[in-house]
Amino acid sequence: MMASRGYDMTPTMYSPDGRIYQVEYAIETVKRGTLAIGIKSKDGVIIAVEEKPRTLQVTEVTQKIFQVDEHIGVAAAGYIPDARVQVDNARFFSQSSKLTYDEPVSVEMVAKHLADQCHQFTQYSGVRPYGVALIIAGVDEKGGTIYVTDPSGTYVSYAAVAIGAGSEDVTNFLEKNYKADISQGDAAALAIAAINLKSEQKEGIKHIKMAEVKHDAKSLQRISEADLEKYYQVSKQKFTN
Repeated sequence: MMASRGYDMTPTMYSPDGRIYQVEYAIETVKRGTLAIGIKSKDGVIIAVEEKPRTLQVTEVTQKIFQVDEHIGVAAAGYIPDARVQVDNARFFSQSSKLTYDEPVSVEMVAKHLADQCHQFTQYSGVRPYGVALIIAGVDEKGGTIYVTDPSGTYVSYAAVAIGAGSEDVTNFLEKNYKADISQGDAAALAIAAINLKSEQKEGIKHIKMAEVKHDAKSLQRISEADLEKYYQVSKQKFTN
């Protein structure tokens, strides 16, 4: 019993069946977080999150979507304070890279850097793995790109992806409805439909925040409530739950 508890309390020790329990617990934290969605379109990328504001909370401030650089955004699921630390790290890395190489950093380089940071926190005593997964999305020289990092230090590229509570069902929904030539507007509508699929609030857009990076502008822009409402109407017509 005591030996088993030892494996449970440190991220630096494998259990006899080849598991690192602290990393698994961190991934479980991500699964308990509210949904975050990333979708690549022919025009750019969309990131969207479900947020459940309190009654008197100022809802204009997005808590789970962050800007790393002009052309890169992040959506988070899990323990959001950990996301803030990683985003600050990514911003410093991005600006340092631009000063060094005199060109904008690629989305993949930011994703790899954050994944490396996550992996380091599985190798040392006295620390815990980050309890958050991130969707890193943007437009660079390769076009629209989306990566997901998780507490283990893995980073994987996706055309469309969901993280957080109910992400498996939402991923199946995305697989059925996503097309490689999807427009930016339809991608936004698909993201709304995907969030409403598992949300306690099945209708409307008050619980949804969204941002986009388009190929032409290469700049992260928040999508207004008026546009969200328009995309919501499209989602009801094109994407049934």
